[in-house]
Amino acid sequence: MFRLSYESLQLLWLDEVDNFASLEPEMRLLIPILGALAIFLFAIITRFKHYRTGIPFVIYRVKNHNGLMPFKNTLNQFFGGMAALASGFSVGREGPSVHLGAAGSSFIGNWLKLPYNSIRILTGCGIAAGISASFNTPFAAVLFVMEVVLREYKIHIFIPIMLSAACGSVLSRLVFGDDHELAFLTIAEFDTWMYLYFILFGAVLGGISTLFNMQIMNIIRWFRPMNMFSRLLLAGVITGLVGWFIPNAMGTGFSAIHWVVAAPQDIQLLLAILLAKFILTIFAIGLGIPGGLIGPVLGLGALLGATLMYPLGLAYEDPSHLTSSFAILGIAAFLTSVVHAPLAALSAVMELSNSVDVVLPAMMVIVPSYVTANQLFKNSSIFIRQLDYQNLPYTTSSIRSTLQKVGVLALIDREYKLFMDATDKHILDFLDTAPTHPVVQKSTYEIDVQYFLVQYDYSLNKEGSPLRFFPMQGVSAQATLAEVYEILQHRREGAVYVQGSTPHSIVGVITWDAVRSYLYRKEY
Repeated sequence: MFRLSYESLQLLWLDEVDNFASLEPEMRLLIPILGALAIFLFAIITRFKHYRTGIPFVIYRVKNHNGLMPFKNTLNQFFGGMAALASGFSVGREGPSVHLGAAGSSFIGNWLKLPYNSIRILTGCGIAAGISASFNTPFAAVLFVMEVVLREYKIHIFIPIMLSAACGSVLSRLVFGDDHELAFLTIAEFDTWMYLYFILFGAVLGGISTLFNMQIMNIIRWFRPMNMFSRLLLAGVITGLVGWFIPNAMGTGFSAIHWVVAAPQDIQLLLAILLAKFILTIFAIGLGIPGGLIGPVLGLGALLGATLMYPLGLAYEDPSHLTSSFAILGIAAFLTSVVHAPLAALSAVMELSNSVDVVLPAMMVIVPSYVTANQLFKNSSIFIRQLDYQNLPYTTSSIRSTLQKVGVLALIDREYKLFMDATDKHILDFLDTAPTHPVVQKSTYEIDVQYFLVQYDYSLNKEGSPLRFFPMQGVSAQATLAEVYEILQHRREGAVYVQGSTPHSIVGVITWDAVRSYLYRKEY
């Protein structure tokens, strides 16, 4: 729906999708400004606090909120992203695709009252389906979720995400056809000595990706004091002015890739489009236009790859037959270093070009690109940089990460004994006959109900009661063991009760000892 919406809007003033060169210069100046005003209008309607969108926000929600996505942010992403893409901003459709896929799946999971650990996996499924449907790249979608969002490989996660990516790709083929968007890029046969050049090629792109990430963060820092309206308007003006002179730099980046192949001999225009695309992308992302980053990165990678092909003119009289090959290798290397997802980048260029011949040369550029960016220049993923700047946590402890994967219903003890304001003698009589069953005392007050876990007092205090009463907090049946751990870790004793259909109903008990025992279990 999202892709059809923004493409339908574009076709109201373009002769084909993303071809902004078909517009008159005055319209290329006006449309991005109107698009910025539309984005601001949607932000007003949904309120500014719900403006956070895109892949960094999704990573934050997956890591800290079990993948549950706010509804108003999703509306902002749909309509704001639609306006951004329709008006020619240098942003990609994968950012909205990730956000909308995560939101749609989490809404369904929460409506079905699934456990939060299941919703977290379901969110990953929605992300994979969204990317796969957007680019018809199911394998790359699976690896993107594993490498960038969840950052783990588990078979019980892998299987449903694979299925979701396949479903997304099938639906995309039914609606948009079975075309691969970069299938026109062909891989030539390379001389053996050229693999040495690939190492240098990848290293250079790793350095450029570091510069690219740094400039995006600089734009974010420099223009943060400006209000939102001024930032969006500035992005619209810059896009319109640059688009007036170089229309091929506008849009998601695929039009630039088509131009690279169509006219590879014009090196001056190639460099002009490269510089213009670089400027438009860092300002669009840095000033808060609600779109993705990967689309423009694909375009920039192709432009950089074609540019770095020209030194081969020393060895070949006319290296233009290698243009397609170096364009797709540039995409692989640049995408790897910008988002730190080498496997996703490798699979993406393989699927987008519909060719397995790209695998070996792509590996030869991906490795030096990643090592140069990560080890030499200490360049982290652009998504991680954005999260750090916004103070959005995306890391968890190993204990919390383990417990987030298990719902409370997996460890609940339903064989508990419930007493209603019973005396100590009644409770002691029961404990003497069934010492292993949790005992819960329910105390009813005028406006509240309180549950207590009752256990023997092993402190050897002969003057006090032989029983200890631990106040219990309730947790939702959707909760994970991570929430239980957060409640009990301070005292390292006691228990929580799992709520039933109402907050004060109880369906079972989880003790601290049960949580601790689970953590000590050996896993394969």
